[in-house]
Amino acid sequence: MQLLLHNGSLGEDGDATHPQRPWQFWHPFVNVSVTSSHCSVVCPRRQADTLFAPILAGLGTAVKDEVSISTEDFSVIMIGGEGLEAGQRVLELTSPLAMAGIPIFFFTSYWSDFILVPLSARVKVIHALEQRGFVFEAEADGEAGLMTNPASPLLHPHQRNTSSTSSLDFVLLPGTPPPTSVSELQTRTFATLKQKNISPRVDRTIELVTCAGLKEPTVSSSAAHFTEGKLQLGLVKCLTTTPPPRFLSLTLTDTESVSLTLERRLLPLFFNDGEDLLLGKDGPVQIPITLDFENLPAESTGLVCGVASRLIDGMRHRLGADVFDTSYLSTTRAGHVIVYEDELDNAMECLRGAERNGVVGD
Repeated sequence: MQLLLHNGSLGEDGDATHPQRPWQFWHPFVNVSVTSSHCSVVCPRRQADTLFAPILAGLGTAVKDEVSISTEDFSVIMIGGEGLEAGQRVLELTSPLAMAGIPIFFFTSYWSDFILVPLSARVKVIHALEQRGFVFEAEADGEAGLMTNPASPLLHPHQRNTSSTSSLDFVLLPGTPPPTSVSELQTRTFATLKQKNISPRVDRTIELVTCAGLKEPTVSSSAAHFTEGKLQLGLVKCLTTTPPPRFLSLTLTDTESVSLTLERRLLPLFFNDGEDLLLGKDGPVQIPITLDFENLPAESTGLVCGVASRLIDGMRHRLGADVFDTSYLSTTRAGHVIVYEDELDNAMECLRGAERNGVVGD
């Protein structure tokens, strides 16, 4: 709650400094994802040390084994773009990094995409993306950056009609040479999943919707804070409701308004069911397909790219359509492929077919 609700910073004179417009967050990037099995948090190292490390130190031995804080620092690269459907977009962004053998977290918010990479690999990541036509625009302080691709539709910050997501790119095992093609990556990905007995599973009762906080920079300061307060109250209710949420992913940045994917049943916890608070709350129902990869090494790579390419190829073969909207939420213990309800059966058949055969490709 302190991480999500303390939206400000104390200046040198002790006065609170707040974001300049509604819905902006103080920290450059924060993601909190809650599923039925666990909770995953991405936040600045300072907040991890201040808020979470003391709690971890006070836990009993049995419980402490179930909780961890990464020792490695990560860097966030923002990808601006519009005009490319979600499945193809994920493939275009992750394939050069998978080919380079770089492990990543991949986040797709309502507005923009974010790639979370080991800080030590940041230069390698930028180079791999630049080789595919992306351009890196560094901020003046050098702490953040925006990647754009003038050669493709990925050009400007965009509004999504798909899921707010976060993804950890897994599966190419450490020490394995990077693949030479996306087709080879597909084959390796599903061969590894089969070897590890990782099968896609789905709970159709978990119905998701993607939302984003309204951006209204022209409203008065008092009205803006009042509106943001209603959002914060709704989030508190979501995180403390009984039974607890089975699926909720929240992304906050200092450049865009809040983005979240949550169970549709949680919307009544927001003021007036989120009306006049949340964009996209009446969008199509989405269903998560879960892959449990708890036993895969954290430094493995390739899952997002392998699964995205498999789904694109499979849906094109089954439906004859090149457009397939999908998104991903992956934490350190599980991966979720999020699809629209009316495409769920076809998506599951694509993944199960690859799993049965142990090979991928048409």
